[in-house]
Amino acid sequence: MASTTIDTVVPAPRDVVYQLFAVRDSLNAHLPITFTLREPGSGEPNGVGAVYAVGRAGVTIIEETTQLVPGERMEYKVVRGGVVKNHLGTITFADAPDGTLVSYTMRADLKIPAPDRLTVALLRSMINPFLVAARKAVAN
Repeated sequence: MASTTIDTVVPAPRDVVYQLFAVRDSLNAHLPITFTLREPGSGEPNGVGAVYAVGRAGVTIIEETTQLVPGERMEYKVVRGGVVKNHLGTITFADAPDGTLVSYTMRADLKIPAPDRLTVALLRSMINPFLVAARKAVAN
């Protein structure tokens, strides 16, 4: 399984940044894709077990929120669709001098055989828009 992590600082308090990622559709205005809640999670719509359709123009993947630790960590997995299998995403949050350090890790295998470096490049291209969107969201 290929894995990559990108770290960045988002200039906002940790609880604000955590909510941008944990409430999966909160970044829709700043992303080239849309998150649509399909099934609410436990205790609240975006809680553990929440299922989202993620995509654009009818091309979607389905992801499920698997762990939420408020202000510290969120995890999800892709349960259907896309070019990857065994896709796991982990996002952690820590205080930083200028805001919140976000560490976004994706792990996955491509459905077709490919070198890990190709999978890592794909995963990095999937992470970056979320980090850019978070910075845009706090700037507004």
